[in-house]
Amino acid sequence: MDIQEVLTLADNLIFASTGKHLDHLQKAILEGTLQGQTYTKIAEDIHSSEGHIRDLGSEIWRIFSKEFGETVNKSNFRAILEKAKFYNYSSAIVSNTVTVNNVNICSEGRGTQAQQRDEDRVCVDWGDAPEILTFYGRQQEENCLTEWMIKKCCRFITILGMSGVGKTSLALHCVEPIKSEFNTIIYRSLRFYPKLEDILTHCLEILSESSIIPPTLDAKLTQFFKYLRQSRCLIILDDVQMLFAPQELAGCYQTGYDNYGLFFKQMAEVSHQSCLMLLSSEKPREIAELELEQDSICSLVLGGLGEASQHLLRDQKLKDEAEWHQLIQLYQGHPLGLKLTAALIREFFGGCVTEFLRCSSPILCEPLQFQINQQLKRLTLLEIKIINHLVNENEPLNLAQISDKVQVSYAEVLSGLQSLNLRLLLKKEEKNYIKSFTIDPLFRYLFNNSNVLKNS
Repeated sequence: MDIQEVLTLADNLIFASTGKHLDHLQKAILEGTLQGQTYTKIAEDIHSSEGHIRDLGSEIWRIFSKEFGETVNKSNFRAILEKAKFYNYSSAIVSNTVTVNNVNICSEGRGTQAQQRDEDRVCVDWGDAPEILTFYGRQQEENCLTEWMIKKCCRFITILGMSGVGKTSLALHCVEPIKSEFNTIIYRSLRFYPKLEDILTHCLEILSESSIIPPTLDAKLTQFFKYLRQSRCLIILDDVQMLFAPQELAGCYQTGYDNYGLFFKQMAEVSHQSCLMLLSSEKPREIAELELEQDSICSLVLGGLGEASQHLLRDQKLKDEAEWHQLIQLYQGHPLGLKLTAALIREFFGGCVTEFLRCSSPILCEPLQFQINQQLKRLTLLEIKIINHLVNENEPLNLAQISDKVQVSYAEVLSGLQSLNLRLLLKKEEKNYIKSFTIDPLFRYLFNNSNVLKNS
């Protein structure tokens, strides 16, 4: 396979789409991909950050997917070349024109592009979605999401769970086998606080056959919902919790981001045939209210891996399999917690789980400690007070008992509990028609080992 020929064709495609030629970073990404290198290796070789290389790679695959009318990504790029769906088109470069799937692309600038895409094909733009290298279990959750998207045609789906529990992996893995059910699939992360206007602009650039994007938010929303009614689209927004203000009760938006709440309500209430999927460690208040009234809104709270945790630990090459169950129980099957702890056990305990568990108090590895502390720093002082009491009680406490211990009014305690519930930190029990509350077992273990609570 001649890499230079591939780069020549790629350069023409990129130029036709953007009006710019391949730069040295884009060339390095393509060459590294053809050689089977990871983004990490490519970034090391050219002395760049892995995040920047991933972002550039995502943009390259987005452009190729748009021009070919089918999904192109790092994983299938080589396969597409070998099947001659890309590589053999190099012979069609004549008079500065590339012909791809019967679409003529002028290489002398954007010019006029015949958008004769087969409407049965799916346009997939994974944007900055992470590459899913391993996936464990979750068959029941996957079946549930598939039923909501395909059979119920839900307009709004929320996948909730603490950081590292596998929300993104589940969403991407679930969508892959059913993507033909949609005309367009778009993934975007909100971890860098993009404005709603920017997210809508990105979506409209993919959905619109015209390059004209309306300038105002109202006009963008009108055009956006027009496309959602005309074709079946799946929009996935990740890291939604980043929109909410820290040290405020759950669901309070940061200044300048309140219009997301209105947008979420519109997505749930306006009639259309598409689906918005949110991934978050904190439940938006709008969704908590709307799902009580509408069947087209569904939420899935993601817990631990359960028995599939055994496969994860086996892949991590830990010893003492008989002790794995205790390790899984400590972390309640939390995937990231188990992976990070497995790395710690391999590095400092020779992979022996028994030696690790002999510690007087099992060690919470630094990366996981950092993640938990970041989440705790989002809590209000009232929530931290409530958690401090709940984690030190062996039995659940009811509203009156919590109010007495925290020494605040029922109304304040209720606001704190509602906020903790939206953050997925509470576990509720009912006996004799009286609700009692405790902290989720996984959070209890992690919080008991957290410096934030100890110093509060």
